[in-house]
Formats: sequence, C-alpha cells, structure tokens
Amino acid sequence: MAAKQKILIVDDDVNIAELISLYLTKECFDTHMVHDGEAALKEFDSYQPNLILLDLMLPGIDGYQVCREIRAKANVPIIMLSAKGEIFDKVLGLELGADDYIMKPFDSKELVARVKAVLRRYQPAKPEGPAIDIKRVTYPDLVINLSNYSVEYYGKSIDMPPKELELLYFLAASPNQVFTREQLLDHIWGYEYIGDTRTVDVHVKRLREKINDHTAWGIATVWGIGYKFEVKV
Repeated sequence: MAAKQKILIVDDDVNIAELISLYLTKECFDTHMVHDGEAALKEFDSYQPNLILLDLMLPGIDGYQVCREIRAKANVPIIMLSAKGEIFDKVLGLELGADDYIMKPFDSKELVARVKAVLRRYQPAKPEGPAIDIKRVTYPDLVINLSNYSVEYYGKSIDMPPKELELLYFLAASPNQVFTREQLLDHIWGYEYIGDTRTVDVHVKRLREKINDHTAWGIATVWGIGYKFEVKV
C-alpha cells in the first residue's frame, strides 16, 4: 500500500486549519497543523511534507518569509492561502517561489483540486510498458527533459519547479514562435488556474535568473505581445 502524501497546514486560525485538515484527510492525505511561522520552519524539517498550505498573515514570521526560507533549501510545492486579493500580493508570493495562490474564503472542492493538481505536477506519471515517449529538447549547453522533469545547463542539473520547467519546455519546443501571455497561461496553467497574465512574467523572470541567454539561444521578450524561445543563426 502506497504511503499517504503529507500536507503541512500553516494557518494561525485554528478553525480554518482544522477544516482544511478535515477536507484533506477525507481525500486520504496525511496532515499536520501548525499555527505560526517559527513552528512551520521547525516542522518542515521533521515532518518532511509533500506539500505546504501556507497562510500569509502569521504571527511572528509571516508567510512570505516562511516561503522564502523553505524555498532556499527545498523544492517542495507551496500553495499560499490569504484573504488578501490584490495582484501585488499574488505576484509577490509567486516571485518568492509559491506554486499557487488561493484566496479565502475558498471552496473545499477547489482547494482539494488545486492540491492534487500541484502534486501531480511534482510527481509526473510513470510511463506504462516498455514504450517510453521521451519529451526532450536539446540546444547547445541546454537539455530540457519533460519526461523526467529535469534540466541540464552547461552539464549541471538545475532545480526548477514544474511550472517553470513546463514553460521553458513549451517555449523551447517551438523555437522562434511567438506566444502571447494569454496563450502561455492557457497552455501551461490550463483551465484549473484562474490567474493574471503577470504570472507568466514572474515565471519568465525566475527562468532568466537560473538560465542566462546563450550565444545560440535565449528567451526573448516580444514587446506588446509575449515571449519566444529565440534560436540565433
């Protein structure tokens, strides 16, 4: 029997935390609750969750700082929870490395669906049988493999959250083709994500911080339209 996936719930509202735990326990997840940022950092090391549901407004160390510290040492998926609905807060959360952002109050089915969707992206399905469809693109000093969610840059493995990798692969698989932000949002995030097109800009910015433009290729901004993976002749 497969081990249950572990969800760390970080929320200073005990009632909300217990309600979330109830929803997820019914879906056969193992949950653990903490109610402040300092406890979240301690329990992260001991509990080793598969995913973190992280409230922004926490006593002491806030959710932004918790996200920043966890992301500095691990690639575990993080979904931020907040009553704040401003675009600034969403973008800041994504820039710090969060994988999704859910506003309170939320629907229980949506919460569970997003948790499952994020976990699926971090654990791509294994192919069945001997036939393996390898989704890989190769450029000088860059190999992007969507089959095993890996990126090699100048021969070294680069840690990259699934959405960043999927965005890079999608662009690189269609060299020199221009995609609008809306097209990228639809292709990469799909129907399950209700977001702002600036989400795309945030992820491109994070990609550029990890992978610099090469003499043979680069991620180019097409002003007023979107982005393309430019292959230089």
